[in-house]
Amino acid sequence: MISRIAQYYFPVTIKGVLMGAADIIPGVSGGTIAFITGIYETLIASLKSINGRALRKLLRFEFRTFWKTINGGFLLSLALGILISIVTLSNTIVFLLEHHTLLLLSFFFGLIVASAVVIVRRVRTHSIAAWTAGILGVLTAFFITSLSPVSTPETWWFIFLSGSVAICAMILPGISGSFILLLMGKYAFILEAIKELHLGVIAVFGAGCLTGLLGFVRILSTLLQRYHDLTMMFLAGIMIGSLTKVWPWKIPVGDSLPDGKKALLFSSNVIPETYLQTTGADPMVIVAMMLMATGLILVFFLEYISAKTQKSLADHSS
Repeated sequence: MISRIAQYYFPVTIKGVLMGAADIIPGVSGGTIAFITGIYETLIASLKSINGRALRKLLRFEFRTFWKTINGGFLLSLALGILISIVTLSNTIVFLLEHHTLLLLSFFFGLIVASAVVIVRRVRTHSIAAWTAGILGVLTAFFITSLSPVSTPETWWFIFLSGSVAICAMILPGISGSFILLLMGKYAFILEAIKELHLGVIAVFGAGCLTGLLGFVRILSTLLQRYHDLTMMFLAGIMIGSLTKVWPWKIPVGDSLPDGKKALLFSSNVIPETYLQTTGADPMVIVAMMLMATGLILVFFLEYISAKTQKSLADHSS
């Protein structure tokens, strides 16, 4: 019994670690990792189950029933992985983003391309309506990623709003919650609050995240149930459209620096030859292509492992 629980929940924790690492980077979505690893729809369904009926069971001290209703083991394992990632990997990810931007983005470019392929393969009927939804997804991502950051207030209501909006983006494959925070002018502010343990800011932001998450997953769950193919194609389109943000070769715009978080915001995409001529830096085309290929292979490998694990657990339970 214990080995079966470990067999299921330990991989979920590892997937949480990967989601947390992705969410740290402005331009990459934790929702993308959830899709890659085959837990996206389970995550949406589990979050949706946290409703009034489940809370009434908790208030009646029916802890076991409440835990089972919300798929508590899954959510706890995933949350643990995300927390581990934020605590242990955030400095490493930020370091790579600042000093090895081209290589890191190359890897994530491959991840996102393969993820879009995985999503399209899960579409049951490739109708005109589905492909139209995919095109709309691409255009939506283009629009969002073309926006520029703004100066915003540091009042409690805006911090709450920032959490609500950013968490919705984090749950969507292809749209980065960190990037949305950057657009809203609150990325550095929230990171500093976490670093300095400003509990008031963290509490308000967390409340916004919780409110936005529990509300948004209901909408997303309904769309997946009633309009599965259109929703999946729209999400795939969002992921394809977001590739502009993780294109490895970027040159600075204005006075911005060609590395780190600024490269994701204040830069334009160029071909490797233009990158070399403009920056004088080695575009490392072969290494970048290898990292893209690694991202592609990793996605398809994770999809294979996920499918095999789910089949094994289904066989054991039957």
